Amino acid sequence: MNATAVYRSRIYDSYASKFQQAAATFDARQAAQWGRAYDWYLRGWLPEDREAAILDVGCGNGKLLHFYKSRGYTNLTGVDVSPEQVRLARQVCEQVHQADVLEYLASVSSEFDLITGFDIIEHLVKDEVLAFLDGCANALRPGGRLILQTPNAATPWGSELRYGDFTHEVCFQDHSLSHLLELCGIQGSESREMGPVPWGYSLKSTARWCVWQAIRAGLKVYCIAETGRTNQIFTRVFVASGTKRAAAGQRPTIPQEESP
Repeated sequence: MNATAVYRSRIYDSYASKFQQAAATFDARQAAQWGRAYDWYLRGWLPEDREAAILDVGCGNGKLLHFYKSRGYTNLTGVDVSPEQVRLARQVCEQVHQADVLEYLASVSSEFDLITGFDIIEHLVKDEVLAFLDGCANALRPGGRLILQTPNAATPWGSELRYGDFTHEVCFQDHSLSHLLELCGIQGSESREMGPVPWGYSLKSTARWCVWQAIRAGLKVYCIAETGRTNQIFTRVFVASGTKRAAAGQRPTIPQEESP
């Protein structure tokens, strides 16, 4: 076992209890509150077919699986290396595997219509990042979608996020991740900020969104003044998505929800 595997095993064996202070029982109420914002963040990206095959890699305690389940999706699979996280996630969905994500992805091919990986890619070293993206592309059906959530290196707090977790190995901004997705067969990449939700969440969130628009306008002016160009993604965390290239003449297998 190499040094990286040793430290990961030591941390992930008790990741839920020691690093996330999670209880032994899945908190459905907290997960439901968390999930409300993702109706906005993931708008237009989720399959219309509630029987679409969905895989959540690095599923953690199962919050995203709970999000899918509460919105009517029935064909759900999760995978995580942490035994504590798997025990929690299995309270949401029985089909959760305790396994190394890279090994699991190498064992499946063209099985899923949607793969999500939230807060996982930054925990991989560079060669693992490419293996992970290649594995996701291989595990997707043609036209299937990949959605990733990761810290944003381009935010003023990029260093805080990069080094805020001992297991973080790399950090991305939207352009660098988009280029890697294209390299690994995921096309049409789109990135979105994960800031306050403008409507449908709470009055407080709407007010924060208005303030955030003023702040990000200032950040754009700063970038233009310094470099002559600007970024589009300034939030501390962002979400990116693209679809697997379909074979010539082949259409995507699962239609996506239309944006409101």
